[in-house]
Amino acid sequence: MDLEALALLRTPQGEAALATAAALSGTDPLVAATKLRATGYAAPLAAAALTLAALRVRAAGKFGPDAARMFFTRAGLEQATRGVVAQRRAARLARSGARIVADLGCGVGADAFAFARAGIKVLAVDTVPVVAAIARANAAALGLADRIEVRQADATAVDLSDVDSVFCDPARRVAGSGRRVFDRHAYSPPWDFVVGLAQRVSTTVLKVAPGIGHELVPPGAEAEWVSVDGDVVEAAVWFGPLATVPRRATVIRGEGVDELTGTGRVAAPVGPVRRFLYDPDGAVVRAHLVAEFAASIGGSLADGRIAYVYTDAPVPTPYGRCFEVVQAVPVAHKRLRAALRDAGIGVLEICKRGVAVDPDRLRRDLHLTGDRAATLVLTRVRDSPAALLCQPVPLCRPVPLCQPAPLCQPAPPEGRARMQPPRPARRD
Repeated sequence: MDLEALALLRTPQGEAALATAAALSGTDPLVAATKLRATGYAAPLAAAALTLAALRVRAAGKFGPDAARMFFTRAGLEQATRGVVAQRRAARLARSGARIVADLGCGVGADAFAFARAGIKVLAVDTVPVVAAIARANAAALGLADRIEVRQADATAVDLSDVDSVFCDPARRVAGSGRRVFDRHAYSPPWDFVVGLAQRVSTTVLKVAPGIGHELVPPGAEAEWVSVDGDVVEAAVWFGPLATVPRRATVIRGEGVDELTGTGRVAAPVGPVRRFLYDPDGAVVRAHLVAEFAASIGGSLADGRIAYVYTDAPVPTPYGRCFEVVQAVPVAHKRLRAALRDAGIGVLEICKRGVAVDPDRLRRDLHLTGDRAATLVLTRVRDSPAALLCQPVPLCRPVPLCQPAPLCQPAPPEGRARMQPPRPARRD
């Protein structure tokens, strides 16, 4: 979308074209374009309306009902903060006493709208003219224009003397191409400027990529990783009075929100494979809080470098998926295939940590034909390859312990699995 297309879409004729395009949602794009033009709309307006209507459908997952009134570019929608994450961030900033926040790199306005709805006045800035215009149009469409001032400007030149807090989401894509940028020095604004904001305004929060290295988090700052319904969607760095713990993992599933905190520097105990295996949420792993998670469920690792946690009994937790370890199976493909065939496994979820395996290719190579479902966990135990056949434990509900499953030893790379006989669960 460019400035001309945005202006067209905001006219009465543009609104009518958008309504018609929305009614054609799901129709073959060529057929939809033909119908829209047959209605009397010029080709540029028809194309812009169909593109925006499709983006609004995609945006509903992030913005809910607001999406139907908003304007987007493809890159702007992809980079926009999810509504539930923006709302939590805004609430936390409001609790800190923030009254006026500078949103540097505001994009289509997702965070600015959350700040405004939390009672904070917003100075929203973006360097790209069409993006700033879209943010301004969205603020008007959502009835928030009186609380949000949008400027098209270079974030590094903005006067911050009139604000008491700063939020910065540096662009991590190449303008025009949408290609991701992985070199932090190529961010816009540059990384050195971004991390220096806290020296100018102490109440500062940065939105950063989930893959940010812990070594880049300044001393005294809080680093938070956020997952939504199992996907790690972003990380944030909180400064000054906003920094309350060194590391935080925020896990959002449906209406539930849970936070695990710690230093990120604790080592988890290491022991044998036990009856239940937990695959920690990605936010927990990225935040280096696996040891804190293990402590919360009385668990241990089977290898100090692999983030699978094992327990003797299932413990309800929001921070990881739970599986019951049924048996160890061979690692070698031919013998693994035979073991799965003997077990009647035809539907297989493959989880892996610490092994160089392509799960999709392995699944094809196994030629599964049974009628049972299972989860195969490929991992390392005491620095050796291991394959564990597991069953999910729904919601980690407690299961009877009167018939304990065998405890597993890692399978030899080219041999049959070795099983220990059943024995009472040990407590570490």
